[in-house]
Amino acid sequence: MTPVASDPYRDWLRQRLSAELGVREADLAVQGAVQRRGWTAVRALGPRDVIAVLQDVYSQMRENFGDARADKWLEGTTLDLAKFAESVPVPAQPTAPGPIAPAPSPVKWGRRAHDLPLLLARSHAEIASRSLGAIRTNPDLLSLERAAEWDVQATQAEVRRWETEEMLSKLRADHARIEVADQVAAAVAQGDLLRLTVKELEEASRSGQVVSPQLAHSRLMVTQTQAFLEAFTPLIELEDADTPLTMLELDLGNARYSLGVPLHPNVLRARHALNYAQWQAGEAGEASPQVMQAHHNLHLAQAEAQAQLDATLNAARTHQATLRQLAAQVETLERRALQLTQMGGDPLSLARVRLEWRQVRTAARVQAHRLEEAVRLLEALVSEH
Repeated sequence: MTPVASDPYRDWLRQRLSAELGVREADLAVQGAVQRRGWTAVRALGPRDVIAVLQDVYSQMRENFGDARADKWLEGTTLDLAKFAESVPVPAQPTAPGPIAPAPSPVKWGRRAHDLPLLLARSHAEIASRSLGAIRTNPDLLSLERAAEWDVQATQAEVRRWETEEMLSKLRADHARIEVADQVAAAVAQGDLLRLTVKELEEASRSGQVVSPQLAHSRLMVTQTQAFLEAFTPLIELEDADTPLTMLELDLGNARYSLGVPLHPNVLRARHALNYAQWQAGEAGEASPQVMQAHHNLHLAQAEAQAQLDATLNAARTHQATLRQLAAQVETLERRALQLTQMGGDPLSLARVRLEWRQVRTAARVQAHRLEEAVRLLEALVSEH
């Protein structure tokens, strides 16, 4: 049972840092991190908070001891933290009595569907926190405190899940707006190339060359491209297509992402169910069928969370590698366009390079956006905010 005033993650952090830095330096590192982030001195730390402090210490260790030692220390410490998070819930303080998390006034049909799960999750977190307070004040229920703490952590993680969904929804909307602008800009470049092609083919036709099929096709493409531009140009700001590419350079092998498994809402929910089953089993203990089933369900939840984490990491790595390749092509095409301009190249050749540049840049933008979305999701799993 976890005492109300305990701070197990802060104690764990001090112990790990003391082994590396000494007791005094460890306390200073924790105090400095708390002050920089504006945390209250009495706030109990959780695993995400510990990760933030570890990152601070890691930066200092790189300067003092070099990358190799700092990397090895951070990876080992983070993996140990993930194991610790599997067995120790984050200390939680119950909320004061009062109305459940503000409910919206009745609305007409048509409310955005994704608002409702977040409202529901916040209400569940509020109820779980109040239940924890009631359990702590009732001697007959004190043995249920640990299960209640897991319940609080699970409901808070569910709130975090839906807040992350809301953040990603807004991010994807911003990305979609720029990606459409890229498509329109590429169509503008294509239109310029097609008009120059039509002009060249018309000159070839007048000189007696048989180019009527190519000319007819190019004219058709001009018409189709113009129709596309008339439909979509009013919907976007063309300047958005010139927004610089987002080139995220980060280590996707960072061990801190391993926290995504023990802190996954489904894993925390399964761990709460296990603790509750153990409380219900009483003297039967681990031999109880309910406890055995709860262990099995926890294992399944962990495996699913690990698969989701691995899939997100693998997707991010693929986007990162593809983005680097496409970004290099964009730079090559920019140099080629500059050379053609300086050498007085013909307009048709320059238009071809500009169209290819727009097309490759559009493809690079998509990869950059998918990478950013994956990284933001990964960061939401382990960051302190």
